[in-house]
Amino acid sequence: MQLSPRIPSPEPIDTHQKALQVNLDPRRYGTFAEIGAGQEVVRWFFRVGGGAGTIAKSMSAYDMKVSDAIYGRASRYVCRERLQAMLDYEHRLNLDRLKDVRGDTTAFFAFADTVSARNFQGTNECHGWMGVKFQAHPRDDDSQIIIHVRMLDNEAALQQEALGIVGVNLVHGAFALNHEPELLVDSLLDGLSTSRIEIDMIEFSGIAFRHVDNRLMSLKLVELGLSGAAMFAANGDVLQPSEFFHRKPILVERGSFRPVCNVNLDMLRCANEKFTELPNVQGKEVAQVMEITMRNLKAEGEIDLRDFLARADVMSACGMTVLISDYFQYYRLASYLSRYTKESIAITMGAASLLDLFDEKYYASLDGGILESFGRLFKNDLKIYCYPLRDQATGAMMTCENLEIKPELQKLYGYLKDRGGINDLDNFNPECLNVFSREVLCKIKDGDSSWETMVPGPVADVIKSRSYFEYQAT
Repeated sequence: MQLSPRIPSPEPIDTHQKALQVNLDPRRYGTFAEIGAGQEVVRWFFRVGGGAGTIAKSMSAYDMKVSDAIYGRASRYVCRERLQAMLDYEHRLNLDRLKDVRGDTTAFFAFADTVSARNFQGTNECHGWMGVKFQAHPRDDDSQIIIHVRMLDNEAALQQEALGIVGVNLVHGAFALNHEPELLVDSLLDGLSTSRIEIDMIEFSGIAFRHVDNRLMSLKLVELGLSGAAMFAANGDVLQPSEFFHRKPILVERGSFRPVCNVNLDMLRCANEKFTELPNVQGKEVAQVMEITMRNLKAEGEIDLRDFLARADVMSACGMTVLISDYFQYYRLASYLSRYTKESIAITMGAASLLDLFDEKYYASLDGGILESFGRLFKNDLKIYCYPLRDQATGAMMTCENLEIKPELQKLYGYLKDRGGINDLDNFNPECLNVFSREVLCKIKDGDSSWETMVPGPVADVIKSRSYFEYQAT
């Protein structure tokens, strides 16, 4: 089972046509409520004609007191909480007022967005929440799609234009493609490019999407390039990075997690113990995530969905938040994380991965080569925590103290280590040093039950109950 590739429409539909199709559908009737960047979405539906048959009401509640009076108080105005309040209120209002009169023939909807477009000084984060709550058919139970967008244009007018197009794509997709959610996701940037808009979170819910796994939709965002990364919680709920990482120190472990083994959790535990000893981290809640790169997921060609869900489920069994990223180079991962927090960031890795970090072939595309890469990686005082590797044949330990770095890079390595950028983990559990995921995977496939002692109990339970990684009950 694989994610289907981007499928171009045989007859591309532009924004004008999409808005007109919605307006000409006699079943669709609803409200547009937009805060923060003008009436950019509803403007399309007014502009193309036929809007009187579609638009029950259009409004903006720019003043905070007015917004609070309508939707209730919120801690922040550009946040998911505010968007949900807008969708719930406006959709319920339409149903209460109109369902008895025209409910048999009308599928009601509410579209809402709350946005922070570029301010006059150009100093704010340009992002927004956008969603549509709707009935797929008259008298149907509700369905909903929520997205979070980042606007990348440098001018407010261009950002507003892009928001209008995304909004039309979302409304049209909800009505025309709700039975094909992958195509819906694919259509969200029709008429735009990833240089203008990034969609880093999407969530489907309700009756029309009862069979949708939002983790797969998060994966689709990254695979299509709509976002460089996406996240979901241990319970499968999608997360918006800026809200999850907000004002928190961050600790990341990158891996294949096929499956999560005892050594993975020990590596995270060791790094967290060291990280939280830092004066600027002590007493703060650390956001811990396990990260999988798209390169890892595509190591054998196309993405295997069952394999992806197996990895996601075993990470979830450990209570871990999952980050899917397209940032193979660590400096790109560091840059991504630094968008969302001013607190400290740490990455934990094994000694073999640290050795790979000093392989210059990975930085051939950078004008400054490995020096530019490390300048970007460590510029915000990022910490790397190195977990030791034991040679199974000789018993020798590879640590960051005896790593065999090329002679021409040894001074650079020493500098980074001396300034605290690279740190040894000496608080490891020796029993975990004999655990290797590749060996565990082989034992699972071969029916050797000793693998169960090499993984956390909840992970073993998930693998056995769902027959992951070619497990077969004996």
